[in-house]
Amino acid sequence: MKGRPQPGPVPDPQAEAPRAPRRRRAEAEAAAGRAAQDQALQALAVTLPHRFARPELLAEALTHRSAADPRRHLLDSNERLEFLGDRVLALVMAEWLAERFPEEREGALGKRLGALVSAEALAQVAERMGLGPALRVPPGEMRAGVGNRASVLADALEALLGALYLDGGLDPARALVRREWLPLVEASARPPVSPKTRLQEWLQGRGHPLPAYVLVSSSGPSHNPIFVVRVAAAGQEAEGMGESKRAAEQAAAEGLLARLGA
Repeated sequence: MKGRPQPGPVPDPQAEAPRAPRRRRAEAEAAAGRAAQDQALQALAVTLPHRFARPELLAEALTHRSAADPRRHLLDSNERLEFLGDRVLALVMAEWLAERFPEEREGALGKRLGALVSAEALAQVAERMGLGPALRVPPGEMRAGVGNRASVLADALEALLGALYLDGGLDPARALVRREWLPLVEASARPPVSPKTRLQEWLQGRGHPLPAYVLVSSSGPSHNPIFVVRVAAAGQEAEGMGESKRAAEQAAAEGLLARLGA
């Protein structure tokens, strides 16, 4: 004959009591954060050159993966829209540059395009537009500064362009790009050159081999990584740090150029 099931442990009311205020404070903080983000989202929406027929696309474009629903495999985050917006930006920017600089050859246009669609340029535009406060990021991640990271802002801006394209086609995406990127397009009479390109050209001009880049370390969570890269050339080395491997390589190249006196 089977014995009766043993009763489980009895909750200790004294142990449970301190948790309730903490839980309420966390819930209140989360609610206040969502309200502030919603208000910032509404303020951003009125500045866009398009009124969304599907406002859920705008909300999705500004939802960081840390705030997405794991039960939906994070498909409600902005990552898919970012993938689309990256291609939209490249197209409308290439179209604009070909129109704006009719005397430049493909190589010069390519340098301009690379600089204008870089994460650094995107983050600069996103910060000027005020995307940071409108990002949907959990309170803990926001306190950790995730919403202010250049890579997160750049991704959100690409996602916004993807959302504009899906809701209204190329015209609203083109309008936003031409309005927000105008200072960057007009800032340089000559095509910009990245540190990696400048380093390579300096070395080749003096008969040195090409630089060698090595990933030294990567740390931090997947949504908030830090990369360290070392570059070696012409008997010298330098290290750089960035939120992406590419950004770390650029920082390392900049450091080596300074060390070489280039």
